[in-house]
Amino acid sequence: MKPSVVIVGAGPRGTGLIERIAANAAELYGDTPLDLHLVDPHPPGGGRIWRRDQSPLLWMNSMAEDVTMFTDETVELAGPVRPGPSLAEWAGAVRAGEIPVEPALAADIAALGPQDFAGRRLQSAYLRWVYDRSVAALPPQVAVHEHRRTAVRITGPREGRQQVWLDGRPEPLAADLVVLTLGHLDSEPPPEQRELTAFAARHGLTHLPPAFTADSDLDALRPGEPVIVRGFGLAFIDLMVLLTEGRGGTYAADADGRLTYLPSGREPVLHVGSRRGVPYHSKIGYELTGGRPPVPRFFGPEQVDELLARPAGFDFRHDVWPLIDKELGFAHYHRLFTAHPGRTRVNWSDFEEKYAAADPGSAELQALVAASVPDPADHLDLDALDHPLAGLRHPDGDALQEALRGYIEADLARRHDPEHSPDLAVFLALLSVYGQLIRIGDRGPWWHGFFSYLASGPPGPRLRRLLALSRAGVVRFLGAGTTVTADQRAGVFRAASATVPGESVTARALVEARLPEPTVEHTQDSLLRALHAEGAASTPAGLLAVDPADGRILDRSGRPHPRRLALGPHTDARSGGAFARPRTNAPAFRQNDASARVLLTFLRDHPPAGPSGGPRTVPAARTAPLTEDSHAADQ
Repeated sequence: MKPSVVIVGAGPRGTGLIERIAANAAELYGDTPLDLHLVDPHPPGGGRIWRRDQSPLLWMNSMAEDVTMFTDETVELAGPVRPGPSLAEWAGAVRAGEIPVEPALAADIAALGPQDFAGRRLQSAYLRWVYDRSVAALPPQVAVHEHRRTAVRITGPREGRQQVWLDGRPEPLAADLVVLTLGHLDSEPPPEQRELTAFAARHGLTHLPPAFTADSDLDALRPGEPVIVRGFGLAFIDLMVLLTEGRGGTYAADADGRLTYLPSGREPVLHVGSRRGVPYHSKIGYELTGGRPPVPRFFGPEQVDELLARPAGFDFRHDVWPLIDKELGFAHYHRLFTAHPGRTRVNWSDFEEKYAAADPGSAELQALVAASVPDPADHLDLDALDHPLAGLRHPDGDALQEALRGYIEADLARRHDPEHSPDLAVFLALLSVYGQLIRIGDRGPWWHGFFSYLASGPPGPRLRRLLALSRAGVVRFLGAGTTVTADQRAGVFRAASATVPGESVTARALVEARLPEPTVEHTQDSLLRALHAEGAASTPAGLLAVDPADGRILDRSGRPHPRRLALGPHTDARSGGAFARPRTNAPAFRQNDASARVLLTFLRDHPPAGPSGGPRTVPAARTAPLTEDSHAADQ
């Protein structure tokens, strides 16, 4: 009986795990044959989210030089570092003729610079290349089998082989270990969303609940008609693109680079609002010069150890957030004092000593900043950043449009001006904080929303197009604290905001521009639902509970399952992404390595039982790794 591992999910996370299995196999596993089964209805590498067949208008949200699938010397891992090209370096190798790609991508690759934002189809090609390279790097006795199906259930005893049941396949896959790398999943709508959908059905309206925008059916959003959009993050940006350029609209630039939108006449009018009422901050458009901020300093391994050691536990807002606030402030002021000393009154060493001694958020710390940094614009105020429209009121919607365009223009100018480089230091500190939070577990939607708002906003060109759409009247801003109600008497959706008191907008269509929350109780993934129903633990926010050290799934008593692991956004050890910026000690890479090593060590120490129940010695077989084209995959 040959050892077997089933990996459910063939996107970037599954690909990253295979890369780490290949890197660690020689040290930990030996020359015993092994079957790796990869289960996903979508092609490997990109998986569903980064699949090839989506609109060419959709971009990545990171510059090409900031995207990698490979470890480097900054990653804290037990396994070997196996460097590889970033997306930008891969594109350079393609242009040099070192890596072949399909001819249809040649023009996109030729135009891609290190600080450009690649289309998602180009990222899909990069991820497929990483997958093929990782499979090729596996030892010759490891065979890879692809199954283009959906895994629906896992059965089997804790101490015995598992069975992974696939949709449409009568016999299960036998596995000594199962790893879930499922990525982003659809969810059953919560009660509020179901009520809005039912209201829409009764009145002949359109309601699109939270979903991956590229998979949404947008045909029901009619040209010229108002559409209320709730959500101002990256899902809105995709929606904006698909309903404007995707319907034939174009942009023209004047001599100063200012864009004018030229409508096709097929666009709806998008009325967009959210809790903050503003889009996510633009991506920063310059590079850091000089040294990085020396983080972690106030929220690092020592502080996390102390939090985890508290017998009574801890509260995120009360115990964790003040440490994060101080960490981000430290990065901000370190950069201000060292790169822009003319905007400070004291030397850095004196400020640092007093800053370190002050309690987070204390009056002492605030007085120190006020005395040392004369311009309030150089102070870091996270609460003000999180609520940019708090207390602001406008007499009417037109006044709000003008004011919010000014806000976006100011944000674009700031995020592309190195004079504001403390913003980039805060961004790097946010990445450091995220890396520490992996050990703590589920932080809930608030932290993820705050992180994305500051650190994972749209590329600058997207916001410049948003401004053009606003000037053209195709996009209208609703303001902060946007509320949406079902107007039973009028039979329409109604949106209002505290930013423009007394005004409201009605529409026959409502779009929830955000991803569904990744909860195990409400996911549409039957495998996760079954695991939870059969005893797998979840957090208060509904994420699958796993051991943060290696990803083993926990039961409700806190015991890790010896044969089941999970990585990704459906777990409480979710990291910032399956790929990351180079040289940032990416949490996903650390997790992939730890899980791969646990997996290989387990297989080495627990050989499958033979027919009599005892261990069976399997002779080494130098079977070439199998690819999609060279084996009879379940298609």
